[in-house]
Parts: sequence; C-alpha cells; structure tokens
Amino acid sequence: MRRPRLSSVVERRLLVNYRVDPTVVAGLLPAPLRPQQVDGHAVAGICLIRLGQVRPRSVPYGLGLRSENAAHRIAVEWDGPEGLRTGVYIPRRDSGSIVNVLVGGRLFPGRHHRASFDVRETSRDLHVGYTSRDGTTRVSVDVGVAESFQGSALFTDLTEASEFFRRGSVGFSAGRDERCLDGLELDTGSWRVDPVEVRAVRSSFFDDEDRFPPGSVTFDCALLMRDVSVTWNPLPPMPLSPAPGVP
Repeated sequence: MRRPRLSSVVERRLLVNYRVDPTVVAGLLPAPLRPQQVDGHAVAGICLIRLGQVRPRSVPYGLGLRSENAAHRIAVEWDGPEGLRTGVYIPRRDSGSIVNVLVGGRLFPGRHHRASFDVRETSRDLHVGYTSRDGTTRVSVDVGVAESFQGSALFTDLTEASEFFRRGSVGFSAGRDERCLDGLELDTGSWRVDPVEVRAVRSSFFDDEDRFPPGSVTFDCALLMRDVSVTWNPLPPMPLSPAPGVP
C-alpha cells in the first residue's frame, strides 16, 4: 500500500540532546545502522514535537489534525547504494493522538505508543512532560529561551549544531514488518532553530542504568524550532541485516 505524503506545521519542536558512548549505542542499533560520531561521541536525544494541520497534501489547509508527539532518536550512518548516508534511528515513538497510534506503521511510517502529555508554554518558557500508557517511558523537560548557544561539548556554536540536525532529516523506525524499518523524511525550506537553556531534564530512557551504564551518557544541549511548515515523505523500507550466525 502506497503511503501518502503529509503536510503539517511544526508548531513546536524541542530537541533534547545527549552525548553517549558509541559502544553502548551500537548495542541498541539494528544492522546495518551504526552510530554517527562527533569527536568520538555518539549523539542521541528526544524530539518533543507538536504538529498542527497534519493532512495529506491533497487536503486543504484548515482540515488537518493536531497532536503532541515524542521520539527517542539516535544519530546513525549506513552504507547506501550511493555511498555513506546519515540520519536517525528511532527506537521509540509516543503520541497523545489515538489516530497516530492506530495508523502508525500502516498509513504512516513507524509504530506509535499512546501517551499522556503535560505541556505548559509561554513565549519564553516551556515545560513538556509525558508518560506512556504502558508505563515504560516518562519524560519531563523544562527550558527557557536563551540569548545565545551555550554549554555544548558536541558543537562549537548554533550554526554547527543546527546543520548537524538539519542533515538528520531521514529517520528509520520499527514498523509492522519485523524484516525491515519504516523510513520517513522531513522536508522544509525554512529550517531554523533557536538555543534554549535547560533548567531540568528527566528521561526514563536515558536515565536507565541497565541501558546506559553510569558515565556512558551525558546531557549536552537543546534546540527549539517553532512555526515551520514541513512535508513528511515516506521512504522505501530499509531491509534489516541478519544477526551474526543467522542465515
């Protein structure tokens, strides 16, 4: 079944980023994906995104859906037919929209888990928290708009950080077919991000010491995007490589 291209407005997209031991991250990735590294660190994080006017491109503006969503992301690379490619692997997607949960992996790439979101927002301050309905994932982030980019060990300035995440516009995640990953590309002609100061961040995913042993993961920086029109383009599925020893 052919999946439609979707249009939407990114009303708010908060990228919360961590630097991680690449050997630990490698154990979380399905082949053929590998950790993409910056100065010897893998890069992972959480995308907390509110989408408005989500609709097939053929549907008029004003008839789309609105939803709060979250994706845990790992920057990855792999060998494609035309050489080295980069993007993100998404081990977990959560959504406050029952529609997204029902169509995810069917009409829209990537399976979604149902979650309850708590959002409080002004022009200068933002709190986003959520708890998944299955009880396995909890996130709470408080940020304020900053005058300048600060405190990152991964990126020297806002331009470098912005370009890194702009290039990570292709994402792959588990779908309904266990033999491959669903692919999705974010396309926008008006990419822009702003720096934020993170006042508090908690994540059951990154705080899990069984998944990330002590010292293997450190919060690095956060970026904020607001009011950007985007198109979501479904991509051909990525076949998974057999595990070692499996024919």
